[in-house]
Amino acid sequence: MLRGGFGGVGLSRILMASGVPKGSFYYYFASKEAFGCAMLDDYVTDYLLRIDALTAGPGTAGDKLTTFWSAWLADGPAEGIATRCLVVKLAAEVADLSDDMRRILDDGVNQLTTRIATLLQQGAADGSVRHQNDPDTTARMLYAQWLGAAVLSKLSSDDAPLRLALADTTRRLSPTASKE
Repeated sequence: MLRGGFGGVGLSRILMASGVPKGSFYYYFASKEAFGCAMLDDYVTDYLLRIDALTAGPGTAGDKLTTFWSAWLADGPAEGIATRCLVVKLAAEVADLSDDMRRILDDGVNQLTTRIATLLQQGAADGSVRHQNDPDTTARMLYAQWLGAAVLSKLSSDDAPLRLALADTTRRLSPTASKE
């Protein structure tokens, strides 16, 4: 799905790659869309667990946010979050194809931005992040910026948009940044 998109990957390709017979597929899934919903449910659950693990370590909330944002970038031979993100790859496509799949991704984004907003609030309290008047809106706008940067990085095959997003996010959240 990361390479071909949801519409670009036919059921026969899914079955061949997974080694699952067609009859077995239909035993578990009523349709390719039902498979897509299950895939996205699993993806969102796994993504949020990985984000929770990434931000569970020691340090200030600001440190945890920096760890999260930095994870979007590739680190040497390792791919960053942006490269493996099904939201980046599928959001626009499935929003038009399947309301159920759209809702799953939207709910996942809402859960993620809630986690970011919580870290923004904790960071304001521990002094590691500049106070945000509306942490929920700030979290959604930051995620939108990063999502856009990830799409631009895919288009250009260059991580410069992600690096710009990191520099801008760092500047905006710095507790010593002047209010604009």
